[in-house]
Amino acid sequence: MLDRDTSDFLYGLHGQGIKLGLATTRHLLYALGDPQRDFASVHLAGTNGKGSTAAMIASALQASGHRVGLYTSPHLNQFTERIRIDGAPIPDEAVAPLVAEIRKSLSRTLLSGETVPTFFEFTTAMAFLAFAREAVDVAVVEVGMGGRLDATNLLDPLVSVLTPVDYDHQAFLGSTLGQIAGEKAGILKPRVPAVVGPQAAEAQEVIERAARAVGAPLRQMDREFAVAVREADLAGTTLDYSGPRWRLPGVRVGLAGRHQAVNAAMALAALEVLNERGVRVDGEAVRRGLAAARWEGRLEVLGERPLLLLDGAHNPGAARALRQALVELVLPRTRRCHLLLGILGDKDVSGILAELLPLAGQVIVTAPDSPRAMPPECLAAEAGRWTDRVAICRTVAEALETAKSLTDPQDALCITGSLYTVGEARAILVGEPATCDLRA
Repeated sequence: MLDRDTSDFLYGLHGQGIKLGLATTRHLLYALGDPQRDFASVHLAGTNGKGSTAAMIASALQASGHRVGLYTSPHLNQFTERIRIDGAPIPDEAVAPLVAEIRKSLSRTLLSGETVPTFFEFTTAMAFLAFAREAVDVAVVEVGMGGRLDATNLLDPLVSVLTPVDYDHQAFLGSTLGQIAGEKAGILKPRVPAVVGPQAAEAQEVIERAARAVGAPLRQMDREFAVAVREADLAGTTLDYSGPRWRLPGVRVGLAGRHQAVNAAMALAALEVLNERGVRVDGEAVRRGLAAARWEGRLEVLGERPLLLLDGAHNPGAARALRQALVELVLPRTRRCHLLLGILGDKDVSGILAELLPLAGQVIVTAPDSPRAMPPECLAAEAGRWTDRVAICRTVAEALETAKSLTDPQDALCITGSLYTVGEARAILVGEPATCDLRA
């Protein structure tokens, strides 16, 4: 656990809210000596699949002998999960010195008239400083929100990755798919190759136009690279990959769900680019790395009889992928599938429920420990449009107890709706403390 002073300071930064823009982070990183220039990087934006794709890229690079940083958000249980080096979260005792050093630089920055950074701006500076101090060879960095004005967009990456774009964070990124795609495509850099996953036509047009404007060469799925699924089960996915130079049949990915084959293809395409740009990546090491890749809370199996699954499907696109996995991998082997749901109120609740509730046996609704959480009674009223089998629980812990009483050994229980809900449930189920106050 983080010490109280460090935790209180980081928690206090939540008061700055969300402020998209690069000026504060640029000045903060300058005061730190621009640590982001001390390592090569891969930069990922998109709506769904960023974390899984990033985890696979990082695992393959590590298997190839590189020292690898990985920066993602939010975390599930512990703040340090956001900043990983060679697959391991930085130790708790490393956080306070990073915070102290950045606070010292921040005091100088504030004297020059800059504003106090947001929580995400500060943690981005922490990640970049940690990666520089630990001398990583490559950092794999996930955008927090959007891309164009995201704090991470001060990197000069070797390759950019755009995963599928869907509706999310419309209050900040725009109300149309084209507007959202434009914000995501803001990470494209002149002459830096960009790997692009499957996109809706509106998003695809915007991405291609943005790439032409900056001169970023595109590698697009089903054009320059492709994937075919051989086998999918709850232990992982086996696929065939073909790219501009690589032909990799029978690659095993340690992440479950047919959608992970798409994420793996984007990871492999990005690794191809890295190999071409001087970051040595060995084909057999890539196979080992993808097989070893893990990403907690994404179709993660935590128990059998009953089958216990966690998946942070927090928007309709992610819920659609979860639905496909439940239909293909879960329902054929279980009697029924119950859902434990907790969703943030600023999400497309109706869109998520429309995908998942037609599959559900019993539905247990709750609220994660977040001021943004939809109250369980409101969520139950929404769920009532699809089913009358709804139980209301005030907390995730209570919901787990209720689910236990309703679930037989032949059933499945899927905990989903929000990474906040999944993180809290996972902490209880595996006996780890959760730091909900730092999970924004």
